[in-house]
Amino acid sequence: MRIAIAGISHETNTYCTAPTRREDFHELRGKKMLETADQESDVGGAVAACMDVDVEPVPVLFVSAQPSGVIERETYEAFKDEILHGLSDSGSLDGVVLCLHGAGVVDGIDDLEGDLALAVREVMGPDVPVVATFDLHGNVTQRMADALNGVFACHHYPHIDLHERAREAVELIVAIRRQGIRPATAVTSVPMLMPTTTTFIEPGKEWLGHMLAAEQEPGVIDVSWFHGFPYTDVAHVGTSVVVTTDGNREQARRISRELANALWKARHRFKPASLSAAEAVAEAERLPWQPGDGPIILQETSDNCGGGAPGDGTHLLRAMLDAGLEQACFGFIVDPETAAAAHAAGVGATIEVRLGGRTDDLHGEPLPLSVYVKSLHDGRITLQAMFRGAPLNLGPMARLIPEGGGVEIIVASRRSQTFDPEPFLALGMDVMRYRYVALKSSNHFRAGFQSIASAIVTADPPGLTTHHIEVFPRQRSTRPLWPVDERATFEAVG
Repeated sequence: MRIAIAGISHETNTYCTAPTRREDFHELRGKKMLETADQESDVGGAVAACMDVDVEPVPVLFVSAQPSGVIERETYEAFKDEILHGLSDSGSLDGVVLCLHGAGVVDGIDDLEGDLALAVREVMGPDVPVVATFDLHGNVTQRMADALNGVFACHHYPHIDLHERAREAVELIVAIRRQGIRPATAVTSVPMLMPTTTTFIEPGKEWLGHMLAAEQEPGVIDVSWFHGFPYTDVAHVGTSVVVTTDGNREQARRISRELANALWKARHRFKPASLSAAEAVAEAERLPWQPGDGPIILQETSDNCGGGAPGDGTHLLRAMLDAGLEQACFGFIVDPETAAAAHAAGVGATIEVRLGGRTDDLHGEPLPLSVYVKSLHDGRITLQAMFRGAPLNLGPMARLIPEGGGVEIIVASRRSQTFDPEPFLALGMDVMRYRYVALKSSNHFRAGFQSIASAIVTADPPGLTTHHIEVFPRQRSTRPLWPVDERATFEAVG
């Protein structure tokens, strides 16, 4: 058997003003795709699964970019054409695994994944199984699902199981070919904009349990809970429950509707309380701590590069400096100019900087600081929690100590959220020796920090990924959406 692997993965924040261009994407082809087999990623999981069941993986093209603005049309069309021609030119194929996101938006195309899935189906014809994996932050449609033989969203947030869902996608293709099953998929969309909700703690943990319990019903292949991506303005934005069964579409519809109705009734449990930067710092200071305890994690959820924010916001760092925190560090702020200045000056130098705040006023003003350059790094690290084994290039990094000490600051050159302690270790910092560790991430940081943290405090100052999703204008939505409109109603029947 031969299974092709391809995909375009992008989480599009339509409230970002800058478009996403080709140079923003990381492109994998051929051997580079096959070399991901030891990584806990979607592509890596698909490649490894093929090898484990004696199936030849046929790499076509996989591209991904940091969450950002709407994708330029010519960029998408070029990638799409390469995938379609690659599939056509790959000879006889027994199936296709598409590694997608679910929240992709192209200039003129609100549903990247639906457009690509339909195009792949047209090329492959009705008889070749096409199965796709997704990020649970996708905004999905029945139209997209109907073009596929299976829909597998990661179950967890942080997304520690993308490789496992890709393995299931490969196994489904094998089962279709060898056992003759004929999957049926149903999508039930809920008019609900969920703030970023981890499945590591309640209520997300409980609700994931309900979804996984529903998978145990005989005949069910998969239950995928799409939280949706609230930072995009498209008609199909919202939360969805997608159920795939072995040929029984009515069973799929029933389960997806039952779960969707229950989720809607529990919607108020997903509305978080938000703290300003100053309030979060004050809350952290009130928490008991003594040497030997794990660090108190301060997360700036509203400036999360993983949702399209710039990562150069200064709200939380300013509050930490104003409070005079000691035994504290911040890892990291994205500021290539400051990182370059530190590298030019060298370790041991003291330089004057205007740190952060370079993108816009929303995320805070630059901080004028006199800083000592403690250490430098090239920014090339290997992830150890989520995406374990995958490389990440943060560009030149610097460890800076402001005049007066107190809060040590890591500056990086490339946009990314903080996934695990590796950026700190790269610069000689052991997070277990600090009382306060601040970072920019909504929930993916939990994969690397939750087990070592003595407490986690969320700061939600102004930013493109704030929990206050009601502040974003909705011009494309065709229905009232909770919590933007408290009058929104929902009941799936039939």
